[in-house]
Formats: sequence, structure tokens, C-alpha cells
Amino acid sequence: MDPSEVDVPPLKDLTIDNITDNVKLINSKCPNPRLKYILERVVQHLHDFARETRLSHDEWMTGLLFLTSVGQICTDVRQEFILLSDILGLSLLVDSIDHPKPPQSTEGTVLGPFHSHEAQVEPNGAQISHDPDGEPCLVLCDIKDMSGKPVEGVKIDIWETDSKGFYDVQYPGREGPDQRAVMHSDKEGVFWFKAIVPVPYPIPSDGPVGKLLKQLKRHCYRPSHMHFMFEKLGYDHLITALYLRGDPYETSDAVFGVKESLIIDLGTVSSEQAQKHGVKAGSKLIGYNFVLVTEEQSRELREQNAMKAMKAQGRTMKLWNGLPVPDLD
Repeated sequence: MDPSEVDVPPLKDLTIDNITDNVKLINSKCPNPRLKYILERVVQHLHDFARETRLSHDEWMTGLLFLTSVGQICTDVRQEFILLSDILGLSLLVDSIDHPKPPQSTEGTVLGPFHSHEAQVEPNGAQISHDPDGEPCLVLCDIKDMSGKPVEGVKIDIWETDSKGFYDVQYPGREGPDQRAVMHSDKEGVFWFKAIVPVPYPIPSDGPVGKLLKQLKRHCYRPSHMHFMFEKLGYDHLITALYLRGDPYETSDAVFGVKESLIIDLGTVSSEQAQKHGVKAGSKLIGYNFVLVTEEQSRELREQNAMKAMKAQGRTMKLWNGLPVPDLD
């Protein structure tokens, strides 16, 4: 902006003790109350962090170079920043805040860095995995609302690894998507497909996030799971996953994604199911009843939780576009 068009408060004699207030002061002209509030808190916490830890210049530069390397390794099919957010627990925290779920509804979890928009739309009953080494698995699920009514026409995005623990996008020169699909629930809220039994796998450890985990003496493994993402107009967006009970990494997921309500027992296909769905009796079965909440139900709960949290912090706040900002009136 043209400096002549900006009303900048005078800044001088900046010290460890007054730099924070001065930065917040110069940012205070922002007309967007939510952006203004976020930047005010970011500055406060960053400055407090530096003061609390007595951050050295070398450590500051190491942090900047680390973030630079995170950005440099990102591609259209690899999002290292999401991975960093995941291993710090931030992804799960943000999802839990922004998409609160009332009791009896399906909880959300992390998106992960390997969701892709390349998945093909498939009909119910499709074979979404073509890995010859994977153990066949029938996935039979339904979707209902909070009142128990089936939800028809939900777009379901599904993705999992192959039997070796790699997503399709991790293979150079791949011919197209595999182990992923987009489906839609039928009039009974049902969707089903043929896949393979999920296996545990390592998150990418060849980049800066992997190096950080190594320094922290943390492993890079995720427990066996299958991803699901649900979308339908009028319903809250749901990103979730199903985790196999008894997995060796069930209680030490590298990205903190496991929730008790999302842990399932691997079942067995009955003779009746085998005949109906064209699979072998005795093969593995994943079944789950997903429960969606409406946008209105989620919005009300999110706003209620927000104001409760602000009150607990002793802040006088109001909602602006559904999000808390300081109440200056």
C-alpha cells in the first residue's frame, strides 16, 4: 500500500518488553475482525514463546530453514505441511474444534497427506484395489442421520494403501489411481465395495518431517486403517477413518488419528453376504454404521463450544461469521 494512505502509529525505543504491544498496535488497523484477532494472538504466542525459551538466533534460523525445506518438498501429491501438522497433533485439534460431533454421531479424524482428487466415480460393488498381494476384503457400510434415517446420495471419497503400505501416489510412473474411489450412498444409505485388508504403514520419512521424528525418537508408523470422506449439501463435512483393533500401532499412531469409536473388529463374510455381494464366504469383512450431523447441528455445537471456551479464558467475545472475535462494543 502507499504509505501516505496508511495511518501508522509511531514506533520507537522497541525492547523485549514492549515489542509485542507495538506489533499488535501496528496490526490493529486491520478491518477484518477475525484476521485481526488471529494475528494478535499469533504475535502474542510467538513472542511469548521466544521469551519463555530464550530463543537463540541459531535456533530461530534453524526453524526458518526447516519450514523452508518443508515447503520445498511439497508437490501436488505430497503435502509435507499437512504431515507436519499431523505429527504435531494440530490437524486433529483443528478438526475437533471446527467439526464438533454430538454423542452418537461419527467422529472425525485427520485427512492425512495422501488424499487425491484423481479417484474415479465407481458404482456400489466396485473393486477399488487391484493389488494381487492384498487380502480381499468386503466393505459394507450404511449412512444415517442423527434420527436414524438413511441418507441417500452422500458422496463418499475412499482411499487406502496397498498391501505393502504405500499409496498409489507414492509410486513414480504409476498409470492411474488405485486403492481409492468415489461412491454415492443408495436410497437405503448403503454403500459397499471390494478392497483389501488395511495394513500398518510408515508415513514418509525421507523429508524434513521424518528427520524431525527421528530426532524426537518417535516412530513413523500408522496403524492399519481405511480413509473415508463424506459430503452432502446440508450435512457437516466429515473426514474420518476406520482402524483395525489390535494393530501394533493402535496406541502410538504417528499422527494421533485413532479414536476409540473408530476402532473396529475385522469380521468374516457370511454365506448369505457372499452370495449377495459376489465374494467368497469366509473372506474378511469391514462393516460400519456412519452417522452424519447436519450443518446446523454442527454450527450450533461449534458456536456453543467457542463461547464456552472464551468464557473459561476470561475473554469478552462475540461471534463474527460464526467465529469468536473480541467484543469491543
